[in-house]
Amino acid sequence: MLLGAPLSAALVGGIVWAVARFGLEVADQTASVVGGTAGVLGLAVSLYALRGGGSGGGGGGTPGGTAPAREWVSSAAVRPSLRPPAPGAPVRGREREIARLDALSRSRDGGMAVVCGAGGLGKTTLAMEVAGRAQRAGRAVFCVRWRDEPARLAEELSQIAQDLGLSEARLIDAQTGRAALVDVVWEQLASVRGWVIVVDNVDTPARVGPEAEPVSAYRGWLRPDGGGLLLVTSRDSDTVTWGARATVLHLDPLGDRASGQVLLDAAPGAGTPEEAEALGARLGGLPLALEAAGRYLAAPTSRFRTFTAYRDALSTEFGDLLGAEHPRAADPETARTVVRHTWDLSLDQLARDGLPLARPLLRLLALLEPAPLPRTLITPALLTDATGEPATAAGVDAALAGLHRYGLLGAPQAAVPDEGVGRLVLHPLVREVTALSATGTDLTPWYAALDRHLIQAVEDTVRSGRAGWPTARLLALHLPALLDRAPAEEVVTARAPLDDLAHVLDAAGASAERLLLHRRVLDAETAHLGPDHPDTLASRNNLAGTLGELGHRQEAADLHRETLTASERILGPDHPGTLNSRNNLATTLHHLGHHQEAADLHRETLTASERILGPDHPGTLNSRNNLAAVLNELGHHQEAAELHRRTLTTRERVLGPNHPDTLTSRNNLASTLHNLGHHQEAAELHRRTLTTREHVLGPNHPDTLTTRNNLADTLYVLGHLQEAAELHRRTLTTREHVLGPNHPDTLTSRNNLASTLYNLGHHQEAADLLRETLAAQERVLGPDHPHTMGTRDNLTLVEAAIAERHRRRWRRRRR
Repeated sequence: MLLGAPLSAALVGGIVWAVARFGLEVADQTASVVGGTAGVLGLAVSLYALRGGGSGGGGGGTPGGTAPAREWVSSAAVRPSLRPPAPGAPVRGREREIARLDALSRSRDGGMAVVCGAGGLGKTTLAMEVAGRAQRAGRAVFCVRWRDEPARLAEELSQIAQDLGLSEARLIDAQTGRAALVDVVWEQLASVRGWVIVVDNVDTPARVGPEAEPVSAYRGWLRPDGGGLLLVTSRDSDTVTWGARATVLHLDPLGDRASGQVLLDAAPGAGTPEEAEALGARLGGLPLALEAAGRYLAAPTSRFRTFTAYRDALSTEFGDLLGAEHPRAADPETARTVVRHTWDLSLDQLARDGLPLARPLLRLLALLEPAPLPRTLITPALLTDATGEPATAAGVDAALAGLHRYGLLGAPQAAVPDEGVGRLVLHPLVREVTALSATGTDLTPWYAALDRHLIQAVEDTVRSGRAGWPTARLLALHLPALLDRAPAEEVVTARAPLDDLAHVLDAAGASAERLLLHRRVLDAETAHLGPDHPDTLASRNNLAGTLGELGHRQEAADLHRETLTASERILGPDHPGTLNSRNNLATTLHHLGHHQEAADLHRETLTASERILGPDHPGTLNSRNNLAAVLNELGHHQEAAELHRRTLTTRERVLGPNHPDTLTSRNNLASTLHNLGHHQEAAELHRRTLTTREHVLGPNHPDTLTTRNNLADTLYVLGHLQEAAELHRRTLTTREHVLGPNHPDTLTSRNNLASTLYNLGHHQEAADLLRETLAAQERVLGPDHPHTMGTRDNLTLVEAAIAERHRRRWRRRRR
């Protein structure tokens, strides 16, 4: 018995050496010569393997090809050199993946799972945690590391098959050419249950073999055909690579809470959980960076000993804290453990795969802001202008696909459908490390190329109309850098693309994206033109309007007052810019609930606009519409309706029936008819407006959501409660995505849904929604705002109804 294992190892070694040296077909021929006397002697002995519930002896198929029934094998069969290392700390934030892999390891059917993602996401850590759990549960667990050496993998898997009971007879079959070694090994792995084999870091699956056999063919060394779980980790996230029968788990960065737990595990005295989470967010939830930061903070000699100090230091010392070069970075095993170098391995592999554009593309992307960007911006012309080297569309496409495949580039979907515009984004640390690696390189031509192509992208977006809105949203965060890079004498000219894009975003209802542009333009104009320049006043008005649309009503009102005062002093009380400021201040006061003050300002503005601009000027029509809206709030519904009808008629004639302003008038007239009690006419007008707005503006535009909310209100009054509730739910969900959960319009939708649910008899759900809404309105609008007081009254009514229902039930019980 003592002779068997060394002899079998010699046989396997000879076969594997031949596979590595000559290839599979020649190796089968060589095996019949190499074995000699050792092969004959090997027939007299057999491998010894411990099996849970079984006995030693041959475990593979018989020479005749009949496979035995699957047996369970215990962990005692695993030689120490193949046992998995235990994770050094608790694994955080991977509970879902661990549960999935645990279930697969317990399955009677076996299979293959692939944990994939970019370097530094903790794939190996996750795999070792799952392996350790399986080992503690009594399963045979083996761990091998792919080192880009097919022969070594073949040898290690053959040894594992021996540990699981592969017979001498089947080894001789492989040696003499009657069977391929890979098939012999997997025949044995298929015959035994209860094992887990981890093959770690298979980042070059095309080299696994044998020969050029793709993994997805399942005829090579990685197969889903075993009686246990084959668990592979890889940076290659392409499901095509692994085939249809593999379970592919894509790892994402950790969330803030899990990131904070990782840091607290490593450095429990470095701060509070909230401070740890803030640092985890700054590090983008990347486990490799979290572990590096934790080790640093735990060291008693470190300069920065708290989470907050470390996070603050990253802004100026990133290169020293996380981006430092390692002296042994040339060793791949070292490089994959260092934040500065781990992604170089993937870039090197992409270059070997014939994708030389991947590295310059990643550098180009790293020069943009840490935010999603439109795929259409990344063109061969941009890359050629930046690098001076030729690039083709096919080359750029392939390089982007390669970066995505290895997890270096994300392609996230928008929370709200954005009409098919592709999005690209880098992990923040991938961006920072890539930018750091460009230190010492003259990036002037790169930035110049980016500026030219960003400006061209804005021009294309302006020309595209509504089709360009999704692209405009993505471009917004990348445009302010144009001002940062512009020479002082060119700043005033450089603001033009920002103003142009802000105009597009205004039409799109994208207030959040527009806010940044207005702030940056205003800052630039204040610094270079002065605070009283007409352009500066116009920009201040634009910023105030955007703040109001985002629900920051008091801040907007203060800024509008400041702008109006300056405009009256500098431009005069009757200047069109001054009239616009007065109109916008009045509108903001209306939203703040100061309806009478708003009405007085609107009347003053309308009178002046009719005199100076004329009765049909768009500015005059805007004033008339706004005055009618505030009169409606004051209860002067008939006067409001007459003004709205007049404005609607003129806008249809001057602007056209489908112009956004015309649709606003139609919506407002319908709302006023609702208040006059003409509910059926209001509902029909709201339906017509909703259909047109969905077509012209899109289903998720804020104005479309307003009309949907108003239609639901009218249906509610008409008694169509279920349809009204469904519309309110849909509007609320979209407003939460588009405007945010605490926007005043979102709070209105929540209140309206609660009222409808109350009348449907869902009293408790209505009460819960109203409590949530009231708390937010008191915080956002103030306790005395009319909307806040209305919600408070609704909640009192609902709570009284719930209490009365409880009293009735109690009385029935007593009887």
